[in-house]
Amino acid sequence: MHQATNPAYVIIDISVNDPDGMKPYQERVEATYKAFGGKRLVLAGKLETLEGSVPKGMIVMLQFDSVEQAHAWHESPAYQEIINYRQSASSSNIWLVEGVIPELQ
Repeated sequence: MHQATNPAYVIIDISVNDPDGMKPYQERVEATYKAFGGKRLVLAGKLETLEGSVPKGMIVMLQFDSVEQAHAWHESPAYQEIINYRQSASSSNIWLVEGVIPELQ
């Protein structure tokens, strides 16, 4: 019997300060997370702050099948090869959050 794992979500609050410097990252990042089963759920959608502080930039949210898959993506050679473009061209906060097994929702 297959044991279900909790999905994992990578949530990014990103403020781009060098759009041209960010282009190599933007052109290649999708292939890196898709290789690990990642799906983009949010990309700079309309944001409304209901309580607390306003994010400093736009919100991006990725979904993975597990925390382990999210870590595997973030630590992969393909992602590490482009991460410096994001770090140089933007400031960001990134969180990894374990979700709830879909059957338990």
